[in-house]
Order: sequence, then C-alpha cells, then structure tokens
Amino acid sequence: MKVITTAQDPQSVNTVIIPIQGADKAVIGQLAHKILLEAERFQQDFMGEAGEIMPLYAGGRRYLLLGVGEKPTFADILRSFRQLAYKWSKQLSAQVVVDWTLGNAPADLQSAADAAINGLVLGAYQLGKFKSETPEQHPFAQEGAEIYLLTTLAPTQELSLALQQSLVIAQTQCRIMDLVNAPSNYKLPSDLASWASQSGKEHGYRVETWGQEKIKAAGLHALLAVNQGSAHPAAFVISEYKPAQEGQYPTIVLVGKGVTFDTGGVSIKPSANMHLMKSDMGGAAAVFGTLEAAARLQLQVHLVGIVPSTENCVDGNSTKPSEVIGSYAGKTIEVIDTDAEGRLILADALSYAVKHFQPDVLIDLATLTGSAVRTLGYVAAAMFTHNDELADKLYRAGWDCGERVWRLPLWDLYKDDIKSDVADLRNFSGKPTAGAISAAKFLEAFIENHPAWVHLDIAGVAFTDSEVNGGKAASAYGIRLLITYLQSLTKSN
Repeated sequence: MKVITTAQDPQSVNTVIIPIQGADKAVIGQLAHKILLEAERFQQDFMGEAGEIMPLYAGGRRYLLLGVGEKPTFADILRSFRQLAYKWSKQLSAQVVVDWTLGNAPADLQSAADAAINGLVLGAYQLGKFKSETPEQHPFAQEGAEIYLLTTLAPTQELSLALQQSLVIAQTQCRIMDLVNAPSNYKLPSDLASWASQSGKEHGYRVETWGQEKIKAAGLHALLAVNQGSAHPAAFVISEYKPAQEGQYPTIVLVGKGVTFDTGGVSIKPSANMHLMKSDMGGAAAVFGTLEAAARLQLQVHLVGIVPSTENCVDGNSTKPSEVIGSYAGKTIEVIDTDAEGRLILADALSYAVKHFQPDVLIDLATLTGSAVRTLGYVAAAMFTHNDELADKLYRAGWDCGERVWRLPLWDLYKDDIKSDVADLRNFSGKPTAGAISAAKFLEAFIENHPAWVHLDIAGVAFTDSEVNGGKAASAYGIRLLITYLQSLTKSN
C-alpha cells in the first residue's frame, strides 16, 4: 500500500471519503456545491456522529460522508475509519481519496491523517487465516492499493514522511494481531523465538534466543518453575535495536509476558473462556511489535526487548501451590496460586534486564490480572510507577495515540499482601481485592529499586471485543503507545 499526499484531486479514483466533525453544515454545503446536489436533501439526515456513514453519488464518483464525532480524538478518528474500511470492504476499490479540502481539516491535520491511515489499514485486517477456504482479500490489502490524502496545503516532506511512518506502524500492528490471534499450537515458545529472529534478520536488529539448557544455566528459576507442566520447553528472547549513527542514546528496556497458553496450572481456570488464553502473550507481542516498528522507523533510541516465554499447563510435574521456588534475583517465592504465573516469569526477566542493561527506563507489559479488567474495563491499561514524570509522559502518549493508560497506586500499604511466612515473598495475596496492585508490588521486588520503572497491566485491552471482525480478537495494544512515547524522547533530545 502507498500513502500519497496531494493538493490535486485524482479524478480517476472513484471513491472519496469526506470526514466531517458533527453535522457541520458549512462543510456539507461546500460538498453540495462541489458535487452539484442540494444540501438540504441530506443535511438533516446526516448527524456526523462517530462512525456514521452516508453514501452520495455524483459525476461517476461515490462520496462517503464519514462522521468522526463533534470533537474527535485520535481514537475517534481511527475507529471511524476502521469501521468504514470493514463495513464497506465489498464496495471499496484498492484506491481511495480522503478529502480534507472542504473546511473539514482539523487543526492538527498530521495527527488526523495518521489516525485515518491507521484505521483504514486495521479495518482491512482479516481473521480466518486457518480456514480451509481463504477469505476474499480486502481491497486495501491488494498489491497496488493507494490512499490519497487530499489537502489544500502543498504536500511537505515532513507530512509525507509522517504518513509513511503511520503506514509502517499499522502494518506492524497487523503482523502482531496475526501472532496474538493464532491458536496456541501454532505459537509455542519456540515459535515466538523464531518470529523475533526472523524480524531481526529482516529489519536489521539483534535477536538472541535461549533454549531450555541456557535458561537453566543462567538461573531463570521462576521461568523454569512455570514451564514444568508443559511438554514444550521455555524460551527467553533478547532483542536489541541500536541506531545506525553513533551517539549517546537513552536505553529503554521493554519486558513482555510471553505465556503462549495459560490453563492456570494446578490452580486451573474455569473452562468457559479458557480458549481465549491463547492471548496471554499480548505483552510479548507488544514488545516484539515495538522493536520491529522502531527498527523500521529508525528511531534514535537504544531499545531492548526481553521476552520470557512458556506455556502454563497441568501435568504431574507441574509446580504445585505451597511449593517454594527460586528466582534469577536469588529471592525465594512461595507459590500460593499457579495461575499467578505471569508475575513469576516477569520477575526473572526484570531482574535480568536491570543487571545486564542498566536501563534509563524500564517498562513491562503483561496481560496480568482480571483485577485490572474489573477496575478499568476494556478502555485503558493499568499503569503502576513511582516516577511521576514517566507516568505523565505515558499518559500523554496514550491520550495522543488512543491507547490510554490510567495510574493506580503502588503504595507500601499493599506490601503485606505479598509477605510470606516460609519464603522471601509469595506470588498471590489470596484476597479478592487489589489484585492488580499486589501483582505490581510483587514485580517491584525484582527491579532493584529502579527509579524509572513502569508496569502496564494490559489484560483488558490486548484482546477485546472487536468493533470489526466480530468476537474477541487482538488489538495490538501497546505498539502505538510505546512508539509515541519513544518518538517524544527523540523530539525532546
């Protein structure tokens, strides 16, 4: 797909999308004048609500009025364009014009165009890759697909570059959605390692993958304890991207939970929705996607991604509640609940990250707790950090790109929840309250008091009811959030 900015209307393209904020009569009037229709005939029928679509036909062209809401955010625009691309997939062609010349251009055209491209690409995403009959390809996924952004401004190199970057991010999100949506037998820990290795070779960043023996030799005891019940060995993936140009860059380490399927272990989950636990590697996927996108965009940061990966299964060898296990940090952990396994493998990865990379910023992402979902629903990730400045930057990045975060407390008042009588700490409080917070307090014990650490519990946003495709599906949450944050660091430097 190509994104082309132009001030000349490509008349050969017969589908024109006109984004409209609310029932903007001025814009509708200009459109009516342009296509020689009476405005009154459709003014009262079009409210401009987010996602509203009205087709008009004139001069051999199809005009799609697309409502984006009265005061649209990035997320509103993205969602509206995504719904259009999905709902009109059978009528659209591979070329489309997005017309912002009728007084409908927002103050920040670059951001709006970014959201529109992201929405159109994500709206073309299709599930069903494992069906015997291949679904009909979306027009925007075809070779030669083009999006023309028509503006009153002369195209600038800066705008064109920004929109090409938008396309890269959207394409990466689609790849990550494929990974998260894949059934668990198609993404064993070794498959995640292979995915990362292939991405590194293709896009020019270093990837190191560890198998079972190296994991044992390194002393990642908590990861091994979770893996005991699986027939498939664990994997530990270290990805590293450095800018081609020599210089001093901040070191950002991302850690992602890579549980490729979670039965809950001996503390087994209810069967009703267990099939959705193929998505329990959403944190790992966000890390993989961010590394790939950063490399393709050539961001000016030193970026490291660490992914501990395993299944959490039930077997005669499975770790049992009451057992005491070790960890890379040397701390002992009493296992109260084997379904609190994500924090165990993250503990080893966080300890490793701090010791070997001395990051300026340390961020972990994990589909960790149902508590985060019950608190924030499917709207925002739960954010935990002691660093006010970092919290503010991630909050702003989330608002700017539509992947929201909301800060929850990390007070020591909750520290008693992870105290153990028989080990250094326990992995689960046993209480029906503050589950996301006690999980964050557990992880905090393995960061060596790092001053710029953030834990993001993305359980409610990584795999959600899809506004397109139907049913629950991957959202690729985290990639845009992290890329937006990393780009803000580049600007500030």
